[in-house]
Amino acid sequence: MAKSGNREKWYRKLRSKYRLAIFNDQTFEERFSVRLTRLNVIVTFLSLGIIFIIFTFFLIANTPIREYIPGYPNVEQRKQLYRLNIIADSLLNNLRQKDLYIQNIKNIIEDKEIVDEAAVSPEHVPGYDTITLHKSVEDSLLRAEFESQNMYNLYFNEYGQLRESSRSSIRSFNFFAPINGVITSRFNVAEKHYGTDIVASHNEAVKATLDGTVIFTDWTLETGYVIAIQHERNLVSFYKHNSVLLKNQGEHVNAGDPIAIAGESGELISGPHLHFELWFNGTPINPEEYIIFE
Repeated sequence: MAKSGNREKWYRKLRSKYRLAIFNDQTFEERFSVRLTRLNVIVTFLSLGIIFIIFTFFLIANTPIREYIPGYPNVEQRKQLYRLNIIADSLLNNLRQKDLYIQNIKNIIEDKEIVDEAAVSPEHVPGYDTITLHKSVEDSLLRAEFESQNMYNLYFNEYGQLRESSRSSIRSFNFFAPINGVITSRFNVAEKHYGTDIVASHNEAVKATLDGTVIFTDWTLETGYVIAIQHERNLVSFYKHNSVLLKNQGEHVNAGDPIAIAGESGELISGPHLHFELWFNGTPINPEEYIIFE
């Protein structure tokens, strides 16, 4: 009974009414008054605290203030890290080539077999110590003939992607994102979607992903205004569903140059976005393996 009485007493204290009044210091005239309870004061302060926290969260998330918060990711830093990663990968490939060159010189001096460039590094070679291979002259000639016939052929693996030997020649390129935004449809060979769809803002500029020459500018019924650029090593990039084309056929462009204005032209459209494709040696490749769009 005592506990029940204490609870009722505590609850009555929360519901007890008080009056907050403001008086004139000289005339003691009441200028303002309001009735309050302890429960109303607690609820009011909690509500104001929650509103302040929500407002602070949206202010930090949608304004440049977030860049001054330690530990918050910076978009420019992510881009710089991506470029540095590409440069480090290129330097690592160059270092491997130089090590292979030095090793082949040693093999020539010691009258040993020359190591092929496509040989796998020792850490990735499985231990097949029990297998003994006997090479013959006929086998070597047959292998050389077969490789010379198929060295320029493009072929896919079981996942519908180009094998690494076909893509390694463009890994060193520093691709520039043609547009930044949310990806709505990804590269899918099975569905015959040979590019990446990125949502674009109204009248946002579409930029060239690499240096090259414009080889195609036209309007089609399905894809609207289309522009295509020829790059090095037989790499071609396509930019579709534009509202305006800024470059003409035959013009040279640099990476990052505006070439079009994003729009929603053509019948195959569900809103303003850019359909971006990369074709290497006449075969489509996944742009997300080389470019960060988001």
